[in-house]
Amino acid sequence: MPETSIRGVTIHYQIIGDSGPWVALITGGRRGHQELLPIARKLAAKNYRVLLHDRRNTGASDVLIEGHDGEEEIWTDDLHELLKKHAALPAFVGGTSSGARTSMLFYLRHPEAVRGLLLMRVTGGAFAAARLPDNYYGQFIKAAQQGGMAAVCATEQYQERIAANPSNRERLMAMDPKLYIEVMTGWLARFNAGTHLPVMGVTEAQLNSIKVPTLVIPGNDKTHSSASALAAHAAIPGSRLHRLPITDQDVTLIALGEWAPYEDQIVREFDLLMAGSK
Repeated sequence: MPETSIRGVTIHYQIIGDSGPWVALITGGRRGHQELLPIARKLAAKNYRVLLHDRRNTGASDVLIEGHDGEEEIWTDDLHELLKKHAALPAFVGGTSSGARTSMLFYLRHPEAVRGLLLMRVTGGAFAAARLPDNYYGQFIKAAQQGGMAAVCATEQYQERIAANPSNRERLMAMDPKLYIEVMTGWLARFNAGTHLPVMGVTEAQLNSIKVPTLVIPGNDKTHSSASALAAHAAIPGSRLHRLPITDQDVTLIALGEWAPYEDQIVREFDLLMAGSK
């Protein structure tokens, strides 16, 4: 898999397709980019070039716990540099779950770099607000407080990051637990500041400011309720809403892989939006 240094971090990425408009798709949670490969390949067959990457602290890319910006803002700036390196700007930018949130933040930080937004499984609501802060940050702060960096490395998430990129263990073990806790606490505070919003992490005024073609595809679990996507659609001027033939389920999380039967439909809707902006 190709890798490159972006702002001091080794980032793993793939480009699917040889010609056509550029599309950057971003996964959710801490997952690597592989879950979006099926959609990327189908978009490439429609003459798009799709850039997928493992964000820092996710997938096989380097873990680096530092920075004064929020983690998602750091991800947007990394992606901007990665796209710039490939002369891929401006691009269509989109993703699922936290990838959708990062796409909106990417537009807010780099509006000139975005041709359109592709937003799947928008996150929001009380259930997500109660679950995600500890899932992303709180549990690891507690581990560092109780057992230092060895305890952090022993958690399931960091075991995955180390298995995918063994150099991550050396970097983490060399870190002062107090600094780790300080950075993660700062990221948690910034994340918590946006959890109360109908569209997590993005205010209504910010949604109102989006001026590029936007497609919204609602999710159907308690973390990605359809209500959050409907709120995004209502607030983003001129956005297009596409509802898959699914209903909200009373479950914490539905894996993106369960949407495989709808990939052709998703790709068709992506293409319709992007083709109108070529």
